[in-house]
Amino acid sequence: MDEFLTISEASRLIASRKLSPVELTQHCLARIRSLDSVLHSFIRLTEERAMSDARAAEARIMAGSARGKLDGIPIGHKDIYCTAGIATTAHSKQLQDYIPSEDATTVRKLAEAGTVLLGKLATHEFAFGGPSFDLPWPPARNPWNPDHFTSGSSSGTGAAVAAGLILGGTGSDTGGSIRGPAALCGIAGIKPTYGLCSRAGILPLSFSLDHAGPLAWTVEDCAILLQAMAGPDPADPASSGRSAPDYASALNGGVKGMRIGVVRHFHETDNKVSEGTQKGIDGAIDVLRGLGAEVREVKLPSLADYSACGFLILVTEAFALHERWLQTSLEKYGELLRDRMALGGLISGVDYVQAVRRRRELCATTAAAMKEIDVLLTASQPTEAPRIDAVPKWAILEKPGFTIPFNVTGQPAMSVCSGFGAGGLPVSIQLIGKPFEEATVFRAAHAYEQATEWRKQRPAMAKLGERSAA
Repeated sequence: MDEFLTISEASRLIASRKLSPVELTQHCLARIRSLDSVLHSFIRLTEERAMSDARAAEARIMAGSARGKLDGIPIGHKDIYCTAGIATTAHSKQLQDYIPSEDATTVRKLAEAGTVLLGKLATHEFAFGGPSFDLPWPPARNPWNPDHFTSGSSSGTGAAVAAGLILGGTGSDTGGSIRGPAALCGIAGIKPTYGLCSRAGILPLSFSLDHAGPLAWTVEDCAILLQAMAGPDPADPASSGRSAPDYASALNGGVKGMRIGVVRHFHETDNKVSEGTQKGIDGAIDVLRGLGAEVREVKLPSLADYSACGFLILVTEAFALHERWLQTSLEKYGELLRDRMALGGLISGVDYVQAVRRRRELCATTAAAMKEIDVLLTASQPTEAPRIDAVPKWAILEKPGFTIPFNVTGQPAMSVCSGFGAGGLPVSIQLIGKPFEEATVFRAAHAYEQATEWRKQRPAMAKLGERSAA
């Protein structure tokens, strides 16, 4: 068996009975035992459940009743996704012993698709405070260099996918928490349109900004996962009620004639990116133009405007969710979450209403700018991954982020690897579509990915193994 397999590759091998789900699951479990003492991507390994899932998948496949492309595929869930009978902690002392009685809707849907549950993955505390070193579990580390940051908050998912411990996994994205780890860990991750994936059973951070979505090694794998996750759910008041189209059927449509708008001022002026990141963006533009896309420059409101609006809404709604615990068990939070969350208590009702009003204006302006555009392109992260011990507490306020604008607007947005920069660490681009046009985003991202060599490069596992042994 190859050391690394994508979901698509493993699915074909399983369907042709050249690979057993049991064998694949045992392979992943062995890698976790070998490498995760360095990466800390898992909070909880569910080995018995995984083997049971794998044996059930194998029995279905041998009986000719496979459930589809995800049957027998090992995955993990970010530890804010509720899992019946399995602790769901949000990486916090507040919920250290919390065991849900029901699965989150997306957990159930992925299980029904035949996935194998390997365990629960590290996150920033309540998807907001990290990287933190004063919690019951250490923060996840970047497989490309464990001294460096994964970004967050879907940190464990990003690390585990990049290291080949899982073939795909779930994340949540309130200000960039899928796209950030995808960018710094060199993988693919999509924040779908607001309301496309149910958030029922996922511990909330900000009701009006939270999105659920997948992370995986390739765009195609993300499309396969999103196909299973998306769809209407009466249990989520924000559900759009829409079913997912067949993403796979449009994946290979290419970008000839596609209109791509580069938001150049975001990454060249509003928050100037590193040399490696800029090189990746420029290279991606050249590739897409060479594939037949029409590339234009698009002007949007300033990155700072989106970020200020989004952060004010996020921290106010987060404070509303956590107010009782902040008053009664403050000591159970880590320092980073406690201090960041406290800002929400200082925001007036007037401030919040004005931010909501400004949000509607930003949504309208963005939609108007995209009227003649199919996909926007800009950075996902400003630089390669910093050292994990050098991330400032208030980094989220120092410079405006590239990802939160599209939480504000609710549009689908995806991060894909665009090369490697300083220290051999990944850099990325972000592709953004119109609401519910995930298929278009996938098509552009897949075309770019297929035209480049970046998916052939993986972290050096031998070095990780040496650190684990030491």
